[in-house]
Amino acid sequence: MGKLTICDHPLIQHKLTFIRDKDTKTKDFRELVDEVATMMAYEITRDLPLETVTVSTPVIEATSKVVSGRMLGLIPILRAGLGMVEGMLKLIPSAKVGHIGLFRNPETLEPVEYYVNLPSDAPERLLIVIDPMLATGGSANAAIQALKTRGCTQIKLMCLIAAPEGVKAVQEAHPDVDIFLASLDSHLNDHGYIVPGLGDAGDRMFGTK
Repeated sequence: MGKLTICDHPLIQHKLTFIRDKDTKTKDFRELVDEVATMMAYEITRDLPLETVTVSTPVIEATSKVVSGRMLGLIPILRAGLGMVEGMLKLIPSAKVGHIGLFRNPETLEPVEYYVNLPSDAPERLLIVIDPMLATGGSANAAIQALKTRGCTQIKLMCLIAAPEGVKAVQEAHPDVDIFLASLDSHLNDHGYIVPGLGDAGDRMFGTK
């Protein structure tokens, strides 16, 4: 079973409170999401392997550590996932970025893939699927499956908040994928919204609510 990590750093939790607040304006919402994404990037990259190199300091030649050959890829789910990419690139600017677009079939309510654009070397990279919300898990599962279908095997999922139902769905469909959250919320309501949640992340991020 994939590991579930709640990024409970006090600064993340502080900023998440204002992200949830319905009175937070679009500009502030976008900036807060960006900041939390940067901080979550520390946690999601915690297990990257290191190798020893030699470096000449102004004082002496010394041995030090660098990340060892683990190339990263950021894969936001359109459109809300876009709001978290820049925050992560501040910390890992060498990561390549791909995109996955999904829409919900109005009859079956199942996610349908309409756009996939990945780095050419995606199967060689550790890919981080990014979406602020993990509600039913339908979109996350579809995005992860889209990557696996294209030969990608190293995949993690990063969300701001999730419902237990969504976490369970991803863990059952993709037990090899680790999940990173800022908060695991209470439940889904009858309309499929996370409770207490933060509303529609895409609408609040792009001012279309």
